Amino acid sequence: MEDTLHALLQKSLRDSMNEAADHLATGGAKNYEEYCNVVGKIEGLAFAERELLNLVERLIHDED
Repeated sequence: MEDTLHALLQKSLRDSMNEAADHLATGGAKNYEEYCNVVGKIEGLAFAERELLNLVERLIHDED
């Protein structure tokens, strides 16, 4: 992956998502409230990544 701003941002989002998912997968949530909080974090990060990819795609098409 090239070192563009969007590539670095996507990697950071993906890494954070993976860390949160690993936390849940290993039973890291102490209670249901924490579980819901981490699930919400994952959903937010996934949304941010999709928005980033959509914006990059639009920029690429606008340059053509």
